[in-house]
Amino acid sequence: MAVTLGASRLGLGALRRLPADARPLVRPGTVPAGVVHLGLGAFHRAHQAVFTEQAMGLAGGDWGIIGVAPRNAELVRILAAQDNLFSVSTLSAADRHTRVIGALSGVRLAAADPQAVVALLADPAIRVVTLTVTEKAYQLDPAAGTLRPDPALVADLTGDRPPTTVPGLLVRGLLARAAADAGPIALVSCDNLPANGRRLRGLITQSLAYAGTPQPLVDWVATQVGFPGTMVDRIVPASTPDTLAAARHALGVEDLAAVAAEPYTQWVIEDDFPGGRPAWDRAGAVLCADAGPWERLKLRTLNGVHSAAAYLGALAGCETIADALALPHLATVLRRLIAEDVANSFRPPEGVDVVDYGEQVLARFANPEIRHRTLQVAMDGSQKLPQRILHTVADLRAAGRPAHWATLVLAAWIRFAQGTSDEGHPLPLDDPLADRIRAALAAAPQTPAGAVDAILALDDIVPPEVAADTQVRADVTAWLTDLQTHGVPATLAGTT
Repeated sequence: MAVTLGASRLGLGALRRLPADARPLVRPGTVPAGVVHLGLGAFHRAHQAVFTEQAMGLAGGDWGIIGVAPRNAELVRILAAQDNLFSVSTLSAADRHTRVIGALSGVRLAAADPQAVVALLADPAIRVVTLTVTEKAYQLDPAAGTLRPDPALVADLTGDRPPTTVPGLLVRGLLARAAADAGPIALVSCDNLPANGRRLRGLITQSLAYAGTPQPLVDWVATQVGFPGTMVDRIVPASTPDTLAAARHALGVEDLAAVAAEPYTQWVIEDDFPGGRPAWDRAGAVLCADAGPWERLKLRTLNGVHSAAAYLGALAGCETIADALALPHLATVLRRLIAEDVANSFRPPEGVDVVDYGEQVLARFANPEIRHRTLQVAMDGSQKLPQRILHTVADLRAAGRPAHWATLVLAAWIRFAQGTSDEGHPLPLDDPLADRIRAALAAAPQTPAGAVDAILALDDIVPPEVAADTQVRADVTAWLTDLQTHGVPATLAGTT
């Protein structure tokens, strides 16, 4: 993006010209790095980087972050030109506040120099590695959690070329760290995966086995690497020209890495850090022994409802999640999804009421300042729906309960994957399994039942107990029939 003529650029030299309440809590370049983050996207910059800066501002520590972008060279170039500074604008209907974040000690591009990233992971000064690389980068079967390596990962694990995948980088880095006897480290998944810490441990363990790693190195990883589970929560839409313009107005300088987010933010972390950690608890994070109940609360009540609004909203022609919430009857349907399906599918954290939490979620989704696009939320459904919706279905059915509203969400995804909205406009299937999904739908009988059979047969997406459940199959088929025949508004109206 071009810099506006006449506007100065965010950087160390511009800090004194910023409004006092917009200046960073720590000054980049003065805090040594102790954290490497893989996945330098908007969510990390508005979430973990903010928590880490606040922790250092309150409690000190050498916990600067070196942010690693797997492939986004433009973002790395922009941040380097801005002395690793960027801003976060917190948006609500009543208020807007922008602050520059100084948590980044450096940025790297993995695709340009993967060996430098491996060396970072082996550096004794680095004691924590956090990840926000999205579900698909783990190369795990989303239903079973087993390794599903593509040719690039196979090459990373069995050859000696510079690694090109996230699992390849992690494995090479850990092996280099073990060889250097560089001390313990924690790998912290901040992605929306069920049991994300255990999944990341499983990914590393399976990858080491696939690579034929000698047992002493496997033992070193088992004893020296922590894999704390987490739950992360903040709605961070993709940045737009409006995001950059708002930051420029608030700061008086150009910030080409600006992000915007809702006011709400939460981070629940299992306290398993053998090499130490920032004082994230001082910044408001919840440290606990088991993040599982919190993770299920968020995956099913927030992320699952988010997906429901995205697919139904996109089919109805809504651009944003807030627009979708304004569809007649959709909020009522989402409330019933939460109260009748989600709340009955798991045990929440002690003291948390799922229905009350769901009301807070719906209020957050309706924030008109957070223009979270339905098509952005709808991406990668094959990777997201198992933990967001299908596990809810499986647990309900195992308990002998119906999954009436959750099957509507599955039907909406199938209808979305068929490629057109209610008005016949094309819908993009941005998904790592897009070719398989399209091929399955094309080969099936062109009926609702045929489409449902085709999708339920994709066993690396749909758990076998769900696929074999005749009631689930009947419910999804009935919903898909309504969506194809009547469209989203009439289908929602028919639920009242």
